[in-house]
Amino acid sequence: MTPLVLLPGMMCDARLFAPQIAAFSATRAVQVAPIGGADNVADLAAEVLVHAPPRFALAGLSMGGIVAMEVFRQAPDRIDRIAFLDTNPKAEADAIAKGREPQIARAEAGELRAIMRDEMKPRYLADGPSRGAILDLCMDMAEALGPDVFVRQSRALQTRPDQQDTLRQIKVPTLALCGREDMLCPIHRHELICSLVAGATLEVIDGAGHLPTLEQPQATNAALARWLEAS
Repeated sequence: MTPLVLLPGMMCDARLFAPQIAAFSATRAVQVAPIGGADNVADLAAEVLVHAPPRFALAGLSMGGIVAMEVFRQAPDRIDRIAFLDTNPKAEADAIAKGREPQIARAEAGELRAIMRDEMKPRYLADGPSRGAILDLCMDMAEALGPDVFVRQSRALQTRPDQQDTLRQIKVPTLALCGREDMLCPIHRHELICSLVAGATLEVIDGAGHLPTLEQPQATNAALARWLEAS
């Protein structure tokens, strides 16, 4: 079985993919690559490639999807298939990039928890019985990673390149998946991905926002299984 490499979203760690690790690790090697060690997307992708298997399936969520696009750009021959979850192929809009500056200043001043509570967590998830527990987990992951990772990831997102030309080069099985209620990376972003990648599949997960891997793990796992088995 082709190994699977997973790239988590901003201020998330392997716990973002706990249901997927449980579902797929019995039949293939599953690796979660951290993406907090550099302040630009190119270096983050290069670090993923240093530790990844020679050839692998790659799936990234949100910022992880952004890094996955760059991983493909740098080493297309190593990617067996690729999945983009709740992500965006475009460069960061100027207004959003400027809006990160006060967040960075607050994180450096010791206010990471407040940033996550006030500005990020409320936009992550759809309503549902597990919403509170998932938000608590998001806070735990963010605090475990800490403010230095927040600053580096914010800088990387601010300066990320537009990857639409990269997507046009993809010829391997490709999945674009998102929660139907994702406010950060809406469905139309994933429709764009599918318009750029020949033969890409779009999967929209009902009852999920920006983190369908945790909000609707069974539906997300089913979609990922179809992608992993596609020829």
